Amino acid sequence: MKFARLGTPGEEIPVLVEGDRYLDLRPVTSDVNGDFLAGDFVARVTAARDAGELRDLDGADALRIGAPIARPSAVICIGMNYAAHAAESGSEPPTIPILFLKTPNTVVGPNDSVTIPRGSTKTDWEVELGIVIGARAAYLDSPDESMAHVAGFVLANDVSERDFQMAVSGGQWSKGKIAAGFNPTGPWLVTPDEVDHHALGLRSFVNGEPRQDSNTSDMIFDVETIVHHLSQYVTLEPGDLILTGTPQGVALSGNFPYIAPGDVVEVEIDGLGHQRQEFVAWEARA
Repeated sequence: MKFARLGTPGEEIPVLVEGDRYLDLRPVTSDVNGDFLAGDFVARVTAARDAGELRDLDGADALRIGAPIARPSAVICIGMNYAAHAAESGSEPPTIPILFLKTPNTVVGPNDSVTIPRGSTKTDWEVELGIVIGARAAYLDSPDESMAHVAGFVLANDVSERDFQMAVSGGQWSKGKIAAGFNPTGPWLVTPDEVDHHALGLRSFVNGEPRQDSNTSDMIFDVETIVHHLSQYVTLEPGDLILTGTPQGVALSGNFPYIAPGDVVEVEIDGLGHQRQEFVAWEARA
């Protein structure tokens, strides 16, 4: 199943996406949030659809696409999870997952514009596979238990400011990761049965020119390992978002310029959709 949220920020309507149809999910849930995902949401939606309770949402094609999940309680990220990206960053591949955090207000719609932070000279793109948690996970005994706690997968752009991340970080990466809007997400939340998360092509483009082109099969730590590992240190709650790292081909490599105002970044993952963001300059607001 594919789920989306359509409408203006803060007023998104949850929908089930079936081909070119957008079925209004409000008879089942007020939002695609942790409470909804923690239940047997697939069975509930299937029953409501089969009973004819879900109607086509009028004017859906004209509505903004929001993030496919409501604001999560946590956004947890894995760094340098592709060996070639570690190399272009000047680092050895990690032997254990590297953890950093983004703030919930980084999560925005897949086509929303992104503001380059004040003073930024090194804003960068990162296409990533995102994991959405569907059941509370703490101290899982093995990676084999992980998928029982996964509601689905999303496309994400882990936008980063490299100077903030490296030069003024104090040893922690999050300063370069937490600007508002730095995590365009979606367009869809896709349930695990619809994609092979071990072998998904992922790509990025800047102003139409290719940048990243890789596959999740190249991840150092796979989805199951990541969820199991994180559960030893943090209690994962339904609706939480985990970003699994980016492949090579970012501006940090030195092979491409960093993002400038007016640049358009596009990212995509097989089966999870496509995003397009225009980057805009920061302006003081009253």
